[in-house]
Amino acid sequence: RRAGVDYEVEHAGDRLLIVHNEHAPGFALAQAPLEPSADPSSWEELLVAGEGERLLTVEAFASFIALELRSGGLATVRLIPRRADGSLDLAAARDITHGGDLDTVELDMNPGWEQDVVRYQLTSMLTPPMVAQTDVTGERTTVLRRTPVPNFDPALYTERREWARAADGTSIPLSIVARREVAADGTAPGYLYGYGSYEMSIDPSFAPTRLSLLDRGVVIAIAHVRGGGEMGRDWYEHGKLLEKKNSFSDFVAAAKHLTDSGLVAEGRLSAEGRSAGGLLMGGIANLAPERFRAVIAGVPFVDALTTILDPSLPLTVGEWEEWGDPLHDPTVYEYMKQYTPYENIQAVEYPAIFASTSLNDTRVFF
Repeated sequence: RRAGVDYEVEHAGDRLLIVHNEHAPGFALAQAPLEPSADPSSWEELLVAGEGERLLTVEAFASFIALELRSGGLATVRLIPRRADGSLDLAAARDITHGGDLDTVELDMNPGWEQDVVRYQLTSMLTPPMVAQTDVTGERTTVLRRTPVPNFDPALYTERREWARAADGTSIPLSIVARREVAADGTAPGYLYGYGSYEMSIDPSFAPTRLSLLDRGVVIAIAHVRGGGEMGRDWYEHGKLLEKKNSFSDFVAAAKHLTDSGLVAEGRLSAEGRSAGGLLMGGIANLAPERFRAVIAGVPFVDALTTILDPSLPLTVGEWEEWGDPLHDPTVYEYMKQYTPYENIQAVEYPAIFASTSLNDTRVFF
């Protein structure tokens, strides 16, 4: 146990597999002998997360391992076969996908050490949650269960990944879904969702409640802004503390991409975020009110500076790791004051705003 080092250990029969962040911000996969005296100096590095990747967890089986990770802005599972001596054949690794741009894959229950297939869950904005299994080669893939959605025909819609250009040149991923006949002619209404805090990822997934909007011609998108974990650990690091403003400008860049590309009409774009995503809504309403026709802010964290200045609240001291400590650090105070919604209200025409709160929430000051 050492400060700043996170790790997870998986027993792999003749060795240990370790997912850790020792000298690897996006985490790495290492192996170690089974001896109780083994320490990090005996770890053998096998795989380090690449740019935009984040290794999450590993499950070991007799003939392969299954590595959960984030890559290219999506959650996926990488299957890596084991050789006869138990070592990993990294050159033969493959990521599970059903061919969709927005396939989100996570491991399901896999209790058998000797099993030669892995069971997983897959969804996307047009794929109701399914459970399937596959072998390492992908030659034996079987869908075991699909969530039934009456009267839903995925062929009527299209989903894709696009990239917006942030103010500093960073490419921001968007997950987009629409009716197939909706043309990019600058006339369609749009809805953009975002969160962007705590390294939480808003993965593209199926929501039947979106179908009514889609069938009325609304283009629906998720902006995977910095502060979340979609593009690896750095994505989170560059959207917190003294770089928190990136979350807001990224969302505005995503909105601009939707209108500039003709996917959404100028003046017909709505936005939504909840809790820390409600802070995002307050931030973008102040930063670019002209970009949005309507903003939905659910239990929004819009009085963030006042909240984080009060250490008597149950979460404040721990929250200093996310936002900074404005109580003791003047630099943090001045930076937060530049973006917190209540401190930056202007005499401008704001979009229509629907803000909902809760009956009793001592964590999010409204």
